[in-house]
Amino acid sequence: MNTEFARQQMLGQQIRTFEVSDPEVLDILAEVPREEFVPPAFRNMAFADMPIPLPHGRFMMTPTVEGRLLQMLAIQPDDEVLEVGTGSGFLTACLARLGRTVVSVDIFPDFPETAALKLKRAGIDNVTLAAMDATRELPPGQFDAIAVTASCPIFDNRFFEALKPNGRLFVIVGNPPVMEAQLVVRAESGRQEVTSGFDTCVPPLINALAPPAFRF
Repeated sequence: MNTEFARQQMLGQQIRTFEVSDPEVLDILAEVPREEFVPPAFRNMAFADMPIPLPHGRFMMTPTVEGRLLQMLAIQPDDEVLEVGTGSGFLTACLARLGRTVVSVDIFPDFPETAALKLKRAGIDNVTLAAMDATRELPPGQFDAIAVTASCPIFDNRFFEALKPNGRLFVIVGNPPVMEAQLVVRAESGRQEVTSGFDTCVPPLINALAPPAFRF
């Protein structure tokens, strides 16, 4: 596989055509070596616009969804970022290149462990990794931006409460086959400002809040 050709095809034929035009986001997606973060068995598919399988029945987001996520969050150089769902560590690396610090948590301990090695090889040292069930607890403090990389059947307000004033939350809400990616901003007044992004479908957070079951 011609890695650089495949990378440019990913950027030009997939990500740009999915309405990702922010030059800084495109630069980051070009610079962070996605092929180093996919499982070895799927390395030749690193730039395909498809979810790549990870252990525990999880998946890497597609490059197009990753691009839209980064563009919607509009990470600034001084931002403190929380990522819920470390996964492969690729999106973690992108967030870390854009922001000041990243705290990334995952319910499966082996994901942060593996990501730590990949991030070190990529020269990224502004990330704190932890094994944590984000549906039960979150890291202390508030954040300028939060990326939830799995879906929530119903909106979990705890993520919103972890935002600083003017903070931004990317979250995918709903159930299969169609879910909605949303940007939720915490206004100075504390009010939620929700912007619809795009339709997609990703696996739910483990132990995520679910609507009450209908009973006859």
